[in-house]
Order: sequence, then structure tokens, then C-alpha cells
Amino acid sequence: MAWRTTFRASVALLGTRRFGIFWFASLLSSLGTWAQNVGEPWLLVTIGASPFLIGLDSFAADGPAWLLTLAGGALADRGDRRRIIAVFQSIQMLCPASIVVLLIAGTIRPWMIIAFSAIVGITDALSMPSFQSIVPSIVSREQIGDGLALNSTQFSLSRILGPAIAGLLISSVGILACFMVNAASYVPFIGVALWILPRAAVRERADPAARSHLLSGIGEILGQPHLRGAFLTVFTTGLLCAPLVTFSPVLVKTVFLGGAKGFSTLLVAFGAGGLLGAAALLGTPAGVDRRALSSAFALAYGAIVVCVALDPWFWGLPILLLLAGASTTISNTSANTLVQSTARADLLGRTVSLYMLAVRGGASLGALVTGAVITMVGVQRALLFDGLAAIAVQALLAYWWRDS
Repeated sequence: MAWRTTFRASVALLGTRRFGIFWFASLLSSLGTWAQNVGEPWLLVTIGASPFLIGLDSFAADGPAWLLTLAGGALADRGDRRRIIAVFQSIQMLCPASIVVLLIAGTIRPWMIIAFSAIVGITDALSMPSFQSIVPSIVSREQIGDGLALNSTQFSLSRILGPAIAGLLISSVGILACFMVNAASYVPFIGVALWILPRAAVRERADPAARSHLLSGIGEILGQPHLRGAFLTVFTTGLLCAPLVTFSPVLVKTVFLGGAKGFSTLLVAFGAGGLLGAAALLGTPAGVDRRALSSAFALAYGAIVVCVALDPWFWGLPILLLLAGASTTISNTSANTLVQSTARADLLGRTVSLYMLAVRGGASLGALVTGAVITMVGVQRALLFDGLAAIAVQALLAYWWRDS
């Protein structure tokens, strides 16, 4: 009964005008993203790209976070967030549109796809802190956890519907439809961002002494053990567990001799798990220790990666991906809630940028390194090593973070 009451109170946030419209626009945008996330790696596999190039494509999308996310955090704290989002999202929209043109012309090559991924990665790194700062800007501080959990539900729901839509589009229209849908999905989100973030509400005045340097405030943020623990936990998850999803098409095609339908099935299962994880968080009381939740499910994710590496039957993979989706959603959203609910208002953008750097930076390195390892020892052995390393590192981090 207590869980049900908490869940209903949390979901009621969707009934508010600003958050409800933002949530729906974000869902449409995420649906397009996940439609392309199915189409792009499968397109790379289809045109003969190696596992290393698939990993390089993922690195191109996430790697710019290492260089530019902190700059994006400074932009979020000092600039007009709605303009930042609108400009960079518009640039991103041109990338899937360009791939459509190249597919129609029959001139698409792996290096072109990787180049467009790099453009998306650069603009994402500069705009994502502004995007992540939207929820704290439109809900009260007490509702941040619910807002982030609801945002995770739309992202997880898109992980279910997006791959299903992509599978239908690939079989009926062709792979270029995935990129067309993604290009179109940017339009409503850009419009909502321009409406929901009035200029006067997003320009935060920082201390003049703090404006002189891009890295101002970073030392203060990293000096807080509870924040540092959150960053390290999600970084390790990205580095050692995110490759499970990145290299799912390689696993499906080379080990289980499956096709695009099998790959999309795994992504749907992962999304369904994420939705379950987000729903569980919505019913979790605010007083529950987010450190313990994040650590426990980060450990569970590592164990799931090991199970995937050892699994000899394809039918077991959707079940394991379901559990993986739930684990990563609970772990990362718990860490994100802790970060955003305790961040200083004038440092919110930079605090979020560090969180995003940990998530995206870890995933980019994980994709690059695991892709190289796969070419030497195969996908199952590479994932086995990743999973065992994740369990060991997360156990040590959990012990340290608990006492910090």
C-alpha cells in the first residue's frame, strides 16, 4: 500500500502542464533516437564494418564528452539554455537527414556514419548539461527524484517502442526509414524546449570571480565524497557494462547467427527492464539511501554481463537484457538523483556535466577498448572480462562510498 501511494503521488507530476508536455516531447525524441540506434549498428554490420569500427562509431558519439562536457556545463550555468538546446539539436537533426540522402544515393560508407556520429557527439556534449538541467528547472527540489525517475520511464519506454518501430520499418520500408523518423523527432522537442525554458528563467548569475575560468567550481564539486562516489560508480558501469548493449548486434550475428529482428528483440527487452526499474524507483520513498541503491544494482549489472558471456542459448538473452535494463536504470537514476538534489544551484550545470562526463566518457572508452578486444578474443570472452572486472571494481567502490 505504501509503495502504491508513493507511486501515484510521483506519477501525478505527469499531470502538470509544463512537465507533462516536456515528458511527451522527450518521448517522441527518444523514440527517434532508438529507431536510429537499431538501424545504425545494423547498417554498419550490413555494409561490412568490423567490430572495431562499430566500437569506434560508439566512441565517436560519446568520446567528445571528455573534451567538451565541462564546457557544456559552463554554458548551462551562464547562458540561455533554451537557445543552447535549440541550436545544437538543430545541428544534430541534420545528421540523420544527411544519412538518408546518402542511402538514397547509394554512396554511404562506414567512415561517413562515424563522422556524423562525431558531430552528434560534439553537439550532445555541449547541450546535454542544459538538457539535464531542465527537470530541476521545472519542478520543486523535493520533486527532482520523481522527475528524473519519470524521465527515465519515457527513455525506457522509447527503448521498448523504438526498436519495435525500427524492426517494422526495416522490414517494410527499409533501413533509411529509421533515420527519417529520427530526423523528424527533433522538431517537437526543439519547440517545447523554446517554450518551457523562458529566457529570464534560465540565465543564472554566477559570482564574477567564478566566471573567469571554465573549470571554476569543479574542484569544489569533486571535493564532495558523495558526489565523487556517484561519478565513479556510473563511470565504471559505462566503461565495463555499457559494451553489452553496444556489441549486441555482433553477439547476435556472429554467435547466434541471428538477424535484425533478434537484435531489436534484445533492445526491446533492455528497454522493458529500464521501464520496470524506473517504475520501481517511482514507488521508492525519498528517504531510501540512493548510494546503496546505485551500488547494489551496479554490482548486479556486472553479474548480468558475466551471465550473458556464458549463456549458450539465444532465448536466455532477452531475459538477461531485461534484468540489465532494470539494473542500469535503478543504479544510474539513483546516482543522478543524488547528484542533482544536492548540487548547489549556481553549480548545477557543471555538476550535471561531470555526471554526464562519467556516463558518456565511460561508455565511449568501454566501446573503444572492448571493440579492440573483441577482434582479438571474440565477443563472449571480451564481455566475460568486462563483467568480472565490473563486479570487482563496483564492490570496492560500494565499500568506500558507503563510508564516505
